[in-house]
Amino acid sequence: MHQQQEQFQPTPLDVIIIGAGLSGIGMARALTRRCPDKRYLILERRHAIGGTWDLFRYPGIRSDSDMYTLGYADKPWTGRKAIADGPDIKRYIEEAAEESGAVHNIRYGHRVLSASWDSEQALWTVPVQITDGTGQREEQLQARFIASCSGYYSYDEGYRPGFPDEASFAGQIIHPQAWPEGLDCRDKRVVVIGSGATAVTLVPALAREGAHVTMLQRSPSYVFARPQVDRLAQGMQKWLPLPLAYHLTRWKNVLLGSFFYRRARSRPEEASRYLLQLAQRQLGPDVDMRHFTPDYKPWDQRVCAVPDGDLFHMLRARQLEVVTDTIERFTPAGIQLSSGAELEADIIVTATGLKLTALGEVRLEVDGQPVNTGECLTYKGMMLSDVPNLIQVFGYTNASWTLKADLTCNYLARLLRYMDRRGLRVAVARRTPDVQEQPFIDFTSGYVQRAADILPKQGDQPAWRVHQSYLKDKLMIQYGELDDGVLRFQ
Repeated sequence: MHQQQEQFQPTPLDVIIIGAGLSGIGMARALTRRCPDKRYLILERRHAIGGTWDLFRYPGIRSDSDMYTLGYADKPWTGRKAIADGPDIKRYIEEAAEESGAVHNIRYGHRVLSASWDSEQALWTVPVQITDGTGQREEQLQARFIASCSGYYSYDEGYRPGFPDEASFAGQIIHPQAWPEGLDCRDKRVVVIGSGATAVTLVPALAREGAHVTMLQRSPSYVFARPQVDRLAQGMQKWLPLPLAYHLTRWKNVLLGSFFYRRARSRPEEASRYLLQLAQRQLGPDVDMRHFTPDYKPWDQRVCAVPDGDLFHMLRARQLEVVTDTIERFTPAGIQLSSGAELEADIIVTATGLKLTALGEVRLEVDGQPVNTGECLTYKGMMLSDVPNLIQVFGYTNASWTLKADLTCNYLARLLRYMDRRGLRVAVARRTPDVQEQPFIDFTSGYVQRAADILPKQGDQPAWRVHQSYLKDKLMIQYGELDDGVLRFQ
C-alpha cells in the first residue's frame, strides 16, 4: 500500500503492525499483496528500519540461519553469502519495504505502551508515545487488528548477570547489545564471557580486528561449521530463473534442516557423536575437545553455526583461546577463575544472552481486564487464548525465524479476507478446561528458563501446540480450516 500516513488519520485502521523489523515488513508485504484494500500502519519505537539487524552493531554481527530460509518466500536472496552479515540483512529488509511501499506507512519514534480491546466496538485502542524533534507526546490510535511483530527480547537491555567485585575492574565492561561505536580493540586483551551464538560470532571477528581474544565459557555449546557460500544455490542461479532457483534452495535447506533436527531429537547420542566428530576434524588433534563437549543433548539448546569454521580455524592457529571455567570474581586486571587462574583483560564483553519479553512489553486489556500473557495459551503459535483480533509473530528456535513469520503474516491476510466475506468482526481462540498447559519452548537455555513466567504456554491439543516444524505448520496454518472449532467468530 502506497498511501501516505496522513491518509489514515480520520478512521480506525484495519491493522496496527508493531515493529519495522524482518517480521513487521513481512506482515506489511503480506497485507499489501493479499489485502490491498486494508489500511495499516507500522509503529516503530526506534528511528530506523531493520529491528534486530539495525539494533545490534557488534563486530561480525550476522545470522546463523541461511538467507534462503531467513529471507522472504517472495523475495529471492541474491547475495553471494548464504550466512549473511547484519548490514546486508538490513539492506535486504529496506529493499523489501521500498518494493512493497511499506516504507511509506512506517511511523518512526512511535512506542506502543498498551492496547485495550473493546468488545462493543470490536476495536483496539492503542496509546502511543511519540518521540521526535519536538520532544515527547502521546496519541491514541484505533485498529481492528493488532499484529505484534516486535520480537521476543527487550531492546532496552540484554541479560546481564552481576559478578563479584565488578567495580574493581579497571577496564571496560561491554554488553554486545550496547556496543560502543568506534571501539578500537586492536592489541587489546579481550575476554568474551559466553558460549552461545553471539560469543561464537564475536570472538573470531575481534581476533580479525587484531585483539587478543579469550572466550570464557561456563559450559560448552554444540558448534558446527557451515559453508558461508551455498555453491549449489549459486550454480542453480546461473542456469535457472532466479525465483525457481531460490525456491529450490529454500526447500532443500528446509528439508535438510528438518531431517537433521528430527534425527537429533530421536537419536540424541548418535547426533552428539556426529557433531563432536565434525568439530574434532575442524579443530585437529591438539585442541582439547572438552571445550566443545556439552553436557546436554543436541537441540536442548540451540546449536551454533560458524561460517566456514572460522572459530575452529583460528583456535587451531592459536589466534584465540577458549577457557572453560567459572568466575570467582573480577579483579583490577581481569577475571579470577574458580580454578585459581586469572585472565588478564583490557575489555570484558558479557555475551550473556537476551532478556526475553512478551509482546514487546505492551500491556494488554480486554474489556477492562488486564491480560497476563504468562497465563495464556498460544493458538497455533500465533494468537493468545481469549484475546480477540491479535496476532503475534514468533519464529522457530530450530530453524529460520522467517519461515514461521511468513506463514503467520499470510494467515492474517487470509483471516481478514475470510472475515470480510462473512461480515465478521471478531476472531478469538477460546480456551477450554480440558487443554493442559505445557512450556511454550522446549529449551533448557537460560534465557528461556528465565522468561518462563512471562511467555505464554502451549497446550497438549493440536490447535494449541507449538510444533517447531515448518512442514506441520504449513499444512495447519496455510491449508487448515480457519473455522476449526477452536477459533470462534462474531
